[in-house]
Amino acid sequence: MAIIRVEHLTHHYSPGTPFEKTAIDDVSLEIEEGELVGVIGHTGSGKSTLIQHLNGLLKPDSGKVYINNTDIFESKETLQKIRFQVGLVFQYPEYQLFEETVYKDIAFGPTNMGLNPLQIREAVERAVSAVEIPSSMLEKSPFELSGGQKRRVAIAGVIAMNPRVLILDEPTAGLDPKGRDTILALIQKYHQQEHNTVLLVSHSMEDVAKYATKVLVMNRSQLYAYEDVDSIFTRAAEIEKIGLSVPQITKVFHQLAELGYPVNSNTYRIQEASEQLLRLLKKKGEQEC
Repeated sequence: MAIIRVEHLTHHYSPGTPFEKTAIDDVSLEIEEGELVGVIGHTGSGKSTLIQHLNGLLKPDSGKVYINNTDIFESKETLQKIRFQVGLVFQYPEYQLFEETVYKDIAFGPTNMGLNPLQIREAVERAVSAVEIPSSMLEKSPFELSGGQKRRVAIAGVIAMNPRVLILDEPTAGLDPKGRDTILALIQKYHQQEHNTVLLVSHSMEDVAKYATKVLVMNRSQLYAYEDVDSIFTRAAEIEKIGLSVPQITKVFHQLAELGYPVNSNTYRIQEASEQLLRLLKKKGEQEC
């Protein structure tokens, strides 16, 4: 069943002025419940505008947005409920931390949902476990933490509301490689445990290839493709033509195929690449014997 359905969505910035820009142009798609969707596109492609419509931060000029078959803009009450179901983690979310302690920051969302103190504590504990924040950190000020720890606290604050859809806009921006891998591994673990829907906006095709089950590609304000990962990488040449970089592994295997080696030119996973290279080396060794 589709948890997200978008029908003919169009949105303009600064309409009726010389600065008018079409950010989303007649986009329609359905996202099934339980997918981990990598959302990619060059700067200005419309991907950030699209995701901000999914919990009503932006209202379409035309078109409809449905969450679990509910038109999110049918009333103010509906929109308020939807915003608890669709959690959105902005880029650099740690800049939005403001409470005295880590616990209070994570508890802010559940408190606004009207949960009682016991339910709030359970929600905080569940979120803390998901992002692997030690309990000893809960009474600290969030401003005492490292950048990576702050990022986890900010993500936990959204997870604590137990959303059916979790949207993360460049969640690893500005982190070092270790911090980046940690955040992405935690998001993957959370998705596997909760079986909910996750949208991961990223500029990294390597990350999308490694973690996503499906890929949504935006190009020039329109939906270019929404397919499973394997299908997307069979179109690697097309993807590069619209200004996106495919994983380095894919580039290497394209070159190997062009040189005449019997490899899958659309390889994008390290494990698959290793297996193919080992087969080639083994075959070469047998021929030399």
